[in-house]
Amino acid sequence: MDFCLDHQQPVCVVCRDSEQPTDHRFGPVEEAAKQSKRQLQETLEPLKEKLQSFERVKIEFEQTAKHIKVQARHTERQIKEQFEKLHRFLEEEEEARMAALRVEEEQKIWRMKMKIESLSREITALTDTIRTTEDELRADNVSFLLNYKAPVERVQQRPLLEEPQLASGALIEKAKHLGNLSFNIWNKMKDLVSYSPVVLDPNSAHPVLVLSEGLTSLIRGQEKNIPDNPERFDHYFSVLGSEGFNSGTHSWDVLVGHSAYWKLGVKAESAQRKRINLSGSWGIWFCEGKYSAWSSLASSVLSVQRIQKIRVKLDWNRGQLSFTDPDTNKHIHTLTHTFTEKMFPYFSTGDHLRLLPVNVSVTLDQRR
Repeated sequence: MDFCLDHQQPVCVVCRDSEQPTDHRFGPVEEAAKQSKRQLQETLEPLKEKLQSFERVKIEFEQTAKHIKVQARHTERQIKEQFEKLHRFLEEEEEARMAALRVEEEQKIWRMKMKIESLSREITALTDTIRTTEDELRADNVSFLLNYKAPVERVQQRPLLEEPQLASGALIEKAKHLGNLSFNIWNKMKDLVSYSPVVLDPNSAHPVLVLSEGLTSLIRGQEKNIPDNPERFDHYFSVLGSEGFNSGTHSWDVLVGHSAYWKLGVKAESAQRKRINLSGSWGIWFCEGKYSAWSSLASSVLSVQRIQKIRVKLDWNRGQLSFTDPDTNKHIHTLTHTFTEKMFPYFSTGDHLRLLPVNVSVTLDQRR
């Protein structure tokens, strides 16, 4: 049996050898089947590749789901630790204030007890004097007159003391214990807490970087098996701040210390984070003992003495990114660019970096 290549179906010998003219093409079934199978196999290959791709992505998604659970539990533990720290502070503060109240109570109760005991002795003495004298007043006239001198001297010798008065400050000073209590505790808590104007985003950190619990420092460690999500850097040992800026002025201080290699600056939200790519980035960097400034277009060497801290200041509206030494207020370098999108603080190191907290203070506005 042959196969009609145009109709793609088998034909018998009678149909094939019919005297009725036809321009159809015929071939052996075996050959036609082999060719069709080869064509179908070729068509099937992209589906197999797509299946393998989907299976790889599914594994990545499953690993990501596991990582999300790990992240959630780790974050939950950190939240609990922070609240436990605050709870301990409040419990210790409560106990200290209760102890101060108990001390004041004991001191003032003791003082009142001493005064009461002294007054009780006076009352007893006066009572005895009055009772004895009244007994003598009830004696017959002759006996009274014979002993008159003794009771008179006894009564006259008993001084008429002034009536005791309650001293000032005898009561519990409730205002000292309760006045602005919650505010005073809150004000005291500023010594317990710290504030960083920039917090690192762990979802953008290269797998080799280890971030601190408070997300304010980074150090190079061992590469971790974590999801390669779109936000994450995969070539440079970099990480971004968690919040980007598209207006206003913002600054943050970084302790570079003795780190042998680092980059500081900003990176555009749309900039590529994968592979070797510094597009959409502006900043300064330190490598092999030299300082340089870089932008998306060029880089230049800076003449700078070794510094320990750097203040990065972004003036988005004026298009300026400046760097100074916060210890000496000495200007290091300023880059200019017309920013048109959200810019994120950018950090990169082969060693270590730490964001410095700002001083926390409480001010009272007494305007009415």
